[in-house]
Amino acid sequence: MTETGELFLGIIAFAMLVMALIQVGAIFAGLRLAKRVDQIATQLDRDIKPILANLTTISNEATRTAALAAKQVERFDQVFAELAQRVDTTLAAAQSFVTGPAKQGVAIFAGVSALIDSFRGLREASRRRQASRPVVDEEESLFIG
Repeated sequence: MTETGELFLGIIAFAMLVMALIQVGAIFAGLRLAKRVDQIATQLDRDIKPILANLTTISNEATRTAALAAKQVERFDQVFAELAQRVDTTLAAAQSFVTGPAKQGVAIFAGVSALIDSFRGLREASRRRQASRPVVDEEESLFIG
């Protein structure tokens, strides 16, 4: 072999050695990267588990709160329905209490008014009778004859 052939052969060997070193370095870098990704994943898993547990707890509490709120709204509705019914009953009783005696009072007033009108009518009739009679002297009424 010639000197130039040996030189090229040495360059090829050196290039192969550099490529092998680069590949070994890439493998180590890949292993370190994989290890770091595994550590990050583990840490993320550790950090996210309590957050997920808290979110689950919050979700359960929100569900329970919504159910309690729905019950309270139903109770509120029942109370106001009962209150409205009682107010209606009370107003009806008050109305009958007020209108019953008021009707009786109106009837009594109408009766008294009719009685007064009848007395006025009797007085008017008496006056008409007296007006239609001829005026008689007192002495003539005492005269027998």
